[in-house]
Amino acid sequence: MSPATPTPRSRRERPAKPALTGPGIVATAVGLMRSEGLERVTMRRLAQELDTGPASLYVYFRNTAELHAAVLDELLGEVDLGVTAAAAGPLGWRDRLARILSSYIEVLYEHPSLARSALVTRPRGERYLDLVEALLTVLAEGGMEGERAGWAVDLLLQYATATAAEHGTRRQADDTQEEWDALTETLRGARQDRHPRIAAAADQLVSGSPEARRTWALDVLLNGILTAPAPDGARG
Repeated sequence: MSPATPTPRSRRERPAKPALTGPGIVATAVGLMRSEGLERVTMRRLAQELDTGPASLYVYFRNTAELHAAVLDELLGEVDLGVTAAAAGPLGWRDRLARILSSYIEVLYEHPSLARSALVTRPRGERYLDLVEALLTVLAEGGMEGERAGWAVDLLLQYATATAAEHGTRRQADDTQEEWDALTETLRGARQDRHPRIAAAADQLVSGSPEARRTWALDVLLNGILTAPAPDGARG
């Protein structure tokens, strides 16, 4: 007696796949990034995860860069913007600004590849707008309005994103301390006759914690933004 032949299952009996939506695609892409890394979040890999064809995703995103920008925008929802509220207490506007940018950096620290992508691809979703609105609100407390504030936001986010891309990548590397020790040794071993200024300032070149350097850099940026002549966008 021959084995029974399986009865073909009609497509109508199969459970219907959930309809694709922009938010659903992004949520899946975020989950994929957390488990496999941003490099694996491609249209083809995401289509496999969603059990669809890559062409279906291009209806929502023109390319992978735009998809990555949407992923970044989703993660920006984790940035703590609460210090813009009255509940933040007696904090001055500089401290509030520093806390927002520090939270932004910490979010990107967890995903250095996303930070590197953010250097060239800007998000433009609601969470990005929330971040910019919060920064403009705090800058206004410091007396910055108009183009000075607008250009300041761009400069501050560039600095914060570059910091996250650099230090986040180092944080994930296994040989970070070895690289830092090698750099320190190189600077301290500089020849007095050829590099006299390095030889004299070797300790200062590597002094301070990343947090202290970040605080100082933000102070330098803000002092410059406050004292530089007002920008004239009409000349650009």
